[in-house]
Amino acid sequence: MSGALLAMNRHLEVRDVLQTIVTSARELLDAEYAALGVPDDHGGFAQFVVDGVSEEQWRALGQLPRQHGILAAMLREATPQRLADVRTDPRFQGWPSAHPEISDFLGLPVADGDEVLGALFLANKNCPRPQPPGRCTFTEQDEALLGILAQHAAIALTNARLYERSRELTIAEERARLAHELHDAVAQKLFSLRLTAQAAAALVHRDPARAREELGQITHLAAEAAEELRTAVIELRPAALDEDGLVATLRTQVQVLDRAHSARVAFTANQVRALPAAQEEALLRVAQEALHNALRHADPERVDVALSRHGPGVLLRVSDDGRGFDAEAVRTGGRHLGLVSMRDRAGGVGGRLTVASEPGKGTVIEMEVPGGV
Repeated sequence: MSGALLAMNRHLEVRDVLQTIVTSARELLDAEYAALGVPDDHGGFAQFVVDGVSEEQWRALGQLPRQHGILAAMLREATPQRLADVRTDPRFQGWPSAHPEISDFLGLPVADGDEVLGALFLANKNCPRPQPPGRCTFTEQDEALLGILAQHAAIALTNARLYERSRELTIAEERARLAHELHDAVAQKLFSLRLTAQAAAALVHRDPARAREELGQITHLAAEAAEELRTAVIELRPAALDEDGLVATLRTQVQVLDRAHSARVAFTANQVRALPAAQEEALLRVAQEALHNALRHADPERVDVALSRHGPGVLLRVSDDGRGFDAEAVRTGGRHLGLVSMRDRAGGVGGRLTVASEPGKGTVIEMEVPGGV
């Protein structure tokens, strides 16, 4: 039970929490099958997670189940359902023909106060030794254990939902920040570019030498605008994490920045394992922020980004040889260079951020995150 509760609270994504609840329940009570359905407002299930069912069996079942029969009873009546043979219950109806054969059944609602968050059920308890037919069923003790698990599952699921809502708000705030940044940087440079082009056109015949100078300024402004736009576009594309993973995504972004800036930007990775999606996104965002700060404010000759295995987790290190700053003054003086945002991202996934810098001696930013289960 202790292991099951710890496993549930290690995850932040709703889907991961649901799967851990189901797997933990099946293992804890030694059942053949387990499932958890999260209801929607249309008589069906927004999410339905199973354990003990093969991929082939799951595909054969077709669409997600509806809220009917015993599942509906658990959701609407919010009462436990413990049956020696579910097939003899009059509410046993609507189960697809491809559904695995089940007999003994134990189901409980997962509730947060008066709100029922889901229906958790187990089927086919494994017998510790051969027993006569009909004798191997879930017991009162099993129901009590599953009740404790369901209570903690409600807490874990509620926390995961709050985390996802918080992340949605963070994404909205990030988009607003990028919109301001595009306006303040790219839009203003494009406006300057337009005025300079107009000036160059007016000087072509009257003062060719001045016109050439204005054309040189146009080239410079266009390069700066392209750099600002490229940085913003990179920040808008975390979807690459799902396809390529953290290492490949970060390597690609570092390569782009290396080509776009005069400073040398390098990347190394050493035995980095895949992490939960939330941790990988947080590491990517912190790396992006640290790179942005170094290249825009520190005037470095070199910036190094490294990902390495650190115990069961991962360590991100972004270092530069730029002008640096007074790290102690930053710690006591409030916001500076997005460090508060980076610390929030690290703390949001159970990680830790450290900053070391001195004027004239560069900066080192490290983010450590624990490993997933």
